[in-house]
Amino acid sequence: MAVTISNPVATFSGLDKITARITNFDVYINETVQFGALQITPRVCYTRPPNETQRTSVFVEVDQVSLQGGVKRIFTGWMFADSPALNAVDNAVYDIWLTGCKQSSDVPPPAKLNPPPAAQPAPSDGPVLIPETPSEPPPPADIQALPPPDNTAPTNAPAQ
Repeated sequence: MAVTISNPVATFSGLDKITARITNFDVYINETVQFGALQITPRVCYTRPPNETQRTSVFVEVDQVSLQGGVKRIFTGWMFADSPALNAVDNAVYDIWLTGCKQSSDVPPPAKLNPPPAAQPAPSDGPVLIPETPSEPPPPADIQALPPPDNTAPTNAPAQ
């Protein structure tokens, strides 16, 4: 029976078809990052030990953000690194596929994975302030939302 290893980090590649730019990025399990208009949230990322047939898989949810700010789920399911075309997210502008799973990343984990420091007993002369940690860290520098399209271009509508 194949043993699976649960990993805390999923590694994806994303293609922006407009710029033809491929970006590789790490996402922690249950963290959501934005790649263009897509939000990617991996739920589990499994690999097998090196002495077994390699199989890397992730269960992921992908949402698309509209220009009006609405969010629509466009993919929920398994992706396989050894068969990227099997369940890759194929959007009109963006493609996303799994490249691997890792035990660690150079990308700092989200704040919710780093618990705030334990509170120290309050001194007798006043309370101790504990720094507030942000609820969601910004995405890595190479994973950013694209600016909204320029809607000032002329349309083919007849003049009134």
